[in-house]
Amino acid sequence: MRLSRYFLPVLKENPAEAQIVSHRYMLRAGMIKQQAAGIYSWLPMGFRVLRRIEEIVHQEQIRAGHIPLLMPTLQPADLWRESGRYDDYGEEMLRIRDRHGRDMLYGPTNEEMITDIFRAHVGSYKDLPLTLYHVQWKFRDEIRPRFGVMRGREFLMKDGYNFDVTKEDALHAYNRHMVSYLRTYERMGLTAIPMRAASGPIGGDNTHEFLVLASTGESEVFYDDRVTDLKLGARDIDYDDKGQVAKVCEEFTTLYARTDETHDEAVFANVPEAHRKVGRGIEVGQIFYFGTKYSEPMGATVVTPDGTRVPVHMGSHGIGVSRLLGAIIEASHDDKGIIWPEGVTPFPVGIVNLKQGDGAADAACDALYAALRAKGLEALYDDRDERAGAKFATMDLIGLPWRITVGPRGLAAGKVELTSRATGTSEEMSPEAAIDRVAQIYAGR
Repeated sequence: MRLSRYFLPVLKENPAEAQIVSHRYMLRAGMIKQQAAGIYSWLPMGFRVLRRIEEIVHQEQIRAGHIPLLMPTLQPADLWRESGRYDDYGEEMLRIRDRHGRDMLYGPTNEEMITDIFRAHVGSYKDLPLTLYHVQWKFRDEIRPRFGVMRGREFLMKDGYNFDVTKEDALHAYNRHMVSYLRTYERMGLTAIPMRAASGPIGGDNTHEFLVLASTGESEVFYDDRVTDLKLGARDIDYDDKGQVAKVCEEFTTLYARTDETHDEAVFANVPEAHRKVGRGIEVGQIFYFGTKYSEPMGATVVTPDGTRVPVHMGSHGIGVSRLLGAIIEASHDDKGIIWPEGVTPFPVGIVNLKQGDGAADAACDALYAALRAKGLEALYDDRDERAGAKFATMDLIGLPWRITVGPRGLAAGKVELTSRATGTSEEMSPEAAIDRVAQIYAGR
């Protein structure tokens, strides 16, 4: 993509309304525009990252054996009355009445609707286990939306729902989700901590939140750092032919991890001193097992091998896809701008032409751009007639992992400069070597 033809409305100054790093940089880097309190348009750069994150989520869900579908944003209120949640959910639910006087709602979650789909089409234990999921926009009418996409009213979420005959089977699904989430966060360059949590309006006794460590996180986190060591091994845990995972998941549940709201200093003191850590975290997902909370009142049952009909055991599992984008920035930035991990970057590499209009420099940049594209990598080529300093500032702000700088002086020696955004280190090399280096970095991604 040539920057002269792209829509990237960057801002030089920090917007006054932005209180946290991710909100400031998303506005300054031209990623979002606020349309109403807690509601944003996703501009091209932000939309590209959002889709990268969503793609990783889909890949890890499908790898775990989960099946994608798509449910609507609007739901009939009668489904929620069946489960008993319509009146209990509170003012966060946006309630709507259509032109025929039917009560509707803008879905904050989908337990009722997925249960309705299940009961209409599944009736035998032979069809289980089954996990269905989708990535869809949600709305929760936060009383004080703030912090940009971190605490918005409209947000993109992956929510999945498992159906199993027994509690034991449902807990296998719970463990499978835990591993798939840890893999998901790891691929995004994040360190995530699973933490026992309150179930809230979803319900159930078993639930874990996933907190991403970030120095600017919203909550103080007290944890046993062995939980992150286990996380780093998530890529080596695999699913068997029944979709089950090793009992390593049970180890997560026994390691200490709590926010300042539930921290118990006496219990924390039992963690070996070398492993006691304190940091800050951002919630980016949660998994639940809630048994028959929805299947019993809504009649979601299956016939077992002995001919009896029983309500299915269920769980739900959510990842805040749009919230993750803000969390990644909170965890990976400096005073110049964003530092995108390679797995989610909007463009793998930027090309900076130090002397636009110079024949040799223009030709070299065009050749680099074409060669990268031939290797399946779309570069962002800053071909604007701007000062070098302005081009570098833009590249630092938008945070692409790699930058290739091209100028007449370097070209005279047959060299371009390859720079890492994360470390700031630069290396001079031939254009061909720079292309090969970047291609190797992204091979297999």
